[in-house]
Amino acid sequence: MPFSDYRTALVTGASSGIGAAVARRLRREGLEVHAVARNPAALDALAAETGCIPHAIDVADLAAVTALVDSLEIDVLVNNAGVDRPRKFLEAHADDIDLLVDVNLRAVLHLCRLVVPGMTMRDRGHVVNISSIAAAYNFGGNSTYHATKAAVSMLSRQLRIDAFGKRVRVTEICPGRVATDIFAHVHGDTPETRARFIDGYELPEASDVADAIAFAIAAPISVNIGHIEITPTLQVPGGLSTAKPQPPATRSSG
Repeated sequence: MPFSDYRTALVTGASSGIGAAVARRLRREGLEVHAVARNPAALDALAAETGCIPHAIDVADLAAVTALVDSLEIDVLVNNAGVDRPRKFLEAHADDIDLLVDVNLRAVLHLCRLVVPGMTMRDRGHVVNISSIAAAYNFGGNSTYHATKAAVSMLSRQLRIDAFGKRVRVTEICPGRVATDIFAHVHGDTPETRARFIDGYELPEASDVADAIAFAIAAPISVNIGHIEITPTLQVPGGLSTAKPQPPATRSSG
């Protein structure tokens, strides 16, 4: 559906990285963009730059999200907000699990619940869910993150079934490593973090992901681009490890 057929977009996690890039891209296409994030200063700067409408709220705050959505008629929903607390599940903390489920999954479910029925009534709309290659591939130390992103991936497929017969399109975007500040948020904004995840690598930029989203939205109404996986050319997911058995730990007699 051409961008001219859409008027209003809501983008979560819009204060930086992919979310901010998407807000910029959709504003260039003439959409009224409601940018949601927790950082008011960053949102105000983005609003001054792009003309988007900032909303400094936490996506896990259901009452605030509901009040916002009830006042809008949203044509394009971009569920981008996400967090990670890398930790092997054998060492998982209860607070980490609750946080990731609240932000990465529960907020997406509620936003879709609040927005998609209106799209079906109007026979027009596009949902873009930012999941991750972690939704499909396993790597160590991110068990809860994998679980939440896999759930978003399944939700993206299920939404099309639930909206069957209506011109509501759903696109799942699965980024690999992208040159954003998410690594600083998760691991600390240090030279060591940049050296580990960014410096010296050839990585997609947040704007590349935003361009892919724009491509999916701008496709003819007869076309639903359901899944886009975006990784560095020099990155491959997966691998095979085989361990030798270790003797069981002995209990101390003390």
